[in-house]
Amino acid sequence: MYNIGICDDGKNICASIENMLHLCAKEQNIQIDTNVWYTGEGLRDYLEAGNHLDILFLDIELFKITGIEVGNYIRKQLDNMGMQIIYISGKPSYAQQLFKTQPLDFLIKPIFQEQINETMETAIRIIKKKEERFEFQQGKEYYYVPMGDIVYLESEGRKVKVVTLKASFEFYGKLKEVAKRLSENFVTIHQSYIVNMEYVFCYTYEMVELVDGTILTISLSKRKLVRDRILGEE
Repeated sequence: MYNIGICDDGKNICASIENMLHLCAKEQNIQIDTNVWYTGEGLRDYLEAGNHLDILFLDIELFKITGIEVGNYIRKQLDNMGMQIIYISGKPSYAQQLFKTQPLDFLIKPIFQEQINETMETAIRIIKKKEERFEFQQGKEYYYVPMGDIVYLESEGRKVKVVTLKASFEFYGKLKEVAKRLSENFVTIHQSYIVNMEYVFCYTYEMVELVDGTILTISLSKRKLVRDRILGEE
């Protein structure tokens, strides 16, 4: 079951998206539960109460609290990097502002069934990848960390350091071999660093800043690859 939210101040738009989502769910043979809000405040209150959404279709031009402000609240205040946010708007001019909230997609109204199907397929694939676990061994004990929780991995001598938002772990291994076991959300930016693109907050040609404030250097040989992966040009 996937919990999906729709937030737009246009009731007709919400109804249209909801209908397309249920049609998509039937075609893709998945179960969904949809919730609708017409204000950012209502959505924020729902999330603040501890309720969970897997996927959110979020209008940018909301009254009082904008969609971008809601996105910032989800990412920064709730520290929720797993929710797949799809912004919707009647204007195509928000790309730079949206980058910081790491949306999955940006759909321009009017929205059609084909767009919903494609976006949902991508969102569900990412959610499933996040549920995969990364396994490593410390001594005689085996540990399992959800890949979606890993912010980055770092090579430290003969050890690999796994960093999440809440803790870090170390085990003996080679980063190059570890890279083969990771999902497509990860990209090697340096011989010493692999980052989860879901946690990239800011990007330049020479470095990435992650949501926890960590700044990591991109090696010269990896710069084109990283740019293509982060900007989705590959």
